Amino acid sequence: MFGIYIGYWTVRIWDIPIVLAAAIAAVVMFVFGYLLETLVVKRFVNRPHHYQFIVFIGLSLLFSGVLLMSFGPDPRPTASQLSFQTVSVGPLTLDWARIQAAATAGLLIAALGAYLKYSAFGRSLRGAANNRLGGLVVGLNIPRVYAVTFGIGAASAGVAGALISPLFDAQPYLAVDFTLLAFVTVIVGGLGSFGGALLGGLTIGVAEAIAALMFTPSMKTALPYALLIIILIFRPRGFFGAKDI
Repeated sequence: MFGIYIGYWTVRIWDIPIVLAAAIAAVVMFVFGYLLETLVVKRFVNRPHHYQFIVFIGLSLLFSGVLLMSFGPDPRPTASQLSFQTVSVGPLTLDWARIQAAATAGLLIAALGAYLKYSAFGRSLRGAANNRLGGLVVGLNIPRVYAVTFGIGAASAGVAGALISPLFDAQPYLAVDFTLLAFVTVIVGGLGSFGGALLGGLTIGVAEAIAALMFTPSMKTALPYALLIIILIFRPRGFFGAKDI
């Protein structure tokens, strides 16, 4: 949500490419996410998961209200020439804004995956996620790991928002929709699994597209939640979620 507004304002004021706007959104949102985790989120780390879920929904509503008071309820489109330039691939016609967003997202996913797998911080993150107490014993700065991780997550969301700003009008009410959809994606893919989150996102995206094509556009909104119910019934841990020990 914030990423879409950052993309809107940077493109409108400075007339810069969307990719550069996404880089600015990444920096701004990393700082915002780091501070939010340090000041608010860390107080709920040891609480039950449903507490955390309620907190994030509440924060989402709060941020929506702040944007509503700051920018008003009117949708604000991000003008981009890429939205009007198309390319045909067989029977498909795609606009360059979507191609650019998908290509940039793919590169960033690969880079982030490599960073989390091979860097020292990535190893610290995996250690803290697998065994928090063990991480403390070997000297990991767990609060810092959590804060930086939250910052990386916020930066990723900021980049995503900026990249799709030519496709979605900036408006305060997007926050709740995207927040709930993100929870559905993570649960379907499996908690704690990077690959599961990717597969969950692809599954939800394809399901939405098929629903809109074969049924009605309103089914696009309903199908992800129907898929969530099915996953929870037959595979509660998601596609790649770890089994309880």
